[in-house]
Amino acid sequence: MKKQMAYRIVLPLLAILSLPAAAQYTGPGAQAPVQSVAAAAAAKDDAVVDMTGFIVRQLTADKYLFSDGKQQIRVEIDSAVFPRQPINDKTRVRIRGELEKDFLESPEIDVKLVEVLK
Repeated sequence: MKKQMAYRIVLPLLAILSLPAAAQYTGPGAQAPVQSVAAAAAAKDDAVVDMTGFIVRQLTADKYLFSDGKQQIRVEIDSAVFPRQPINDKTRVRIRGELEKDFLESPEIDVKLVEVLK
């Protein structure tokens, strides 16, 4: 029981800390985070993503469809990162993570943090 509690605290913390260090750098040459689905199409693989919108549908156990209000993109959210409170397609969220662009596949976001907005 204590191990499960420790995992619930440690895993989300590790997910937050695993975001690339470049995401914190804002000086010359810094890459701004991708903030829309449209911008994700032009961004490079492993680009830092910081978007607000809605998780509109669950596709598989850890894959979802995310909408920024204009376009949609597939996102991967591990259960350790998913918010503890229930959310639905009308719950506004902020996601942070990395853009994954694999050969012959549509772009996907590997989500490291999901924050419920009010």
